[in-house]
Amino acid sequence: MIDINEIMTLMPHTYPFLLVDRVVEFEPAKHAVGIKNVTFNEPFFTGHFPGMPIMPGVLIIEAMAQTGGVLAFKSFPGMKGSVLFIGIDNARFRKPVIPGDQLKLVVEVVKHKREIWVFEGKAYVNDEMVAEARIMAMLKQD
Repeated sequence: MIDINEIMTLMPHTYPFLLVDRVVEFEPAKHAVGIKNVTFNEPFFTGHFPGMPIMPGVLIIEAMAQTGGVLAFKSFPGMKGSVLFIGIDNARFRKPVIPGDQLKLVVEVVKHKREIWVFEGKAYVNDEMVAEARIMAMLKQD
């Protein structure tokens, strides 16, 4: 398991934009499963939407991408930098994510060549898929 303390050493993100609490499965350069505990205290719930809090879909995709970033950086120890989106395809949102949900973020490597990575990401709540997307990212080393 990769805990939040290790994730913070791997990723450049900080509060309020670090969206992966831990990684519970990891196979270098192949796949990772991250967890995001969604609480009412998330800053985005103030405006999305008052009286009906729903996690923005773009942040669910961001959480999948961050899980992919942990996978990439952990696969190549010593690599440091940023993970930059270069494309998102086939994004689908199937069910709202609300406070109290726990997102299970499943990321599979489709391919990677040097600094370019392509991931298939799926997000689940209680084993029900809530979102999916193909994410293309570039690892920009410091």
